[in-house]
Amino acid sequence: MARQYRIDDLVDFAKYPLDQPNSVAYNSAVADARTQLQDDGCAVIKNLLRPTAVRIISQEIVERKSKTHFSTTKMNPYFHSVKNPDYPEHHPVNTFIERSSGFIPGDSWNSSLAIDVLFRSDLLTNFIRDSLETEAIHCYADPLAGLTANILDPGQQFAWHFDTNEFAVTAMIDEADDGGLFQYVPMIRNPDDEAFEKIQHVLDGNHETVKTLELRAGDLQIFRGRHSLHRVTRVPETSKPRHAAIFAYTAEPGVIGRVERTKQLFGRVLPAHEEAERQRVRTDQLID
Repeated sequence: MARQYRIDDLVDFAKYPLDQPNSVAYNSAVADARTQLQDDGCAVIKNLLRPTAVRIISQEIVERKSKTHFSTTKMNPYFHSVKNPDYPEHHPVNTFIERSSGFIPGDSWNSSLAIDVLFRSDLLTNFIRDSLETEAIHCYADPLAGLTANILDPGQQFAWHFDTNEFAVTAMIDEADDGGLFQYVPMIRNPDDEAFEKIQHVLDGNHETVKTLELRAGDLQIFRGRHSLHRVTRVPETSKPRHAAIFAYTAEPGVIGRVERTKQLFGRVLPAHEEAERQRVRTDQLID
């Protein structure tokens, strides 16, 4: 019989007492995360996962790696791959960069796995909610994109892009030996300004506004990726793969992802995606 993991098997409650939201240690961790998020939309909670949890989740990912949907394509920061004649040649909409990573989809996991227990833990969800200073967050209901693992094998990279969700949560599981660095430009755009000129400046290789994180195995990252341009740099051919668990949450319950991006990331859609697309109401007018 498979072991049923508990959240305190996976998170060091002595350091991060998620079960004691009124404790000094909990409030200190929340305050630190809030400060980081307010500064530039990115917080790293160092060593949130126990070393044993990292090893367990790493094995869960490796055992399901054959389910990864890998794709190599050239895309712009908005996940589009086709030139748009309504924009100039030298423009973010018409600047295409290689994306060559893969994702293990959400229907590869089950409730007995440590990665699933972590994602669905009310205690972790509450901590993330408190860090984001929001009233409520819910596990992303998308059956493919709610809980995933991002895979960068040697030679692969994840090009500059924006997220469709307001924020994402990432647990670093297996670091690359070299490369595989998370880079971002904090809050480069907003709902009223696409900031195309600033974005093109970055795409052209001008990185004075770019911040770089060297995430370590066991670190949890909370990132507001809707308005911050970001990427993961190439993993060298001589390196071991980079594996990260991606926990997606939404402000409202029952949210399902867009058909186009779901096909790009997972190579397929489910009836739930098609039905959600018919009923979708946009929350902003950004080009995605």
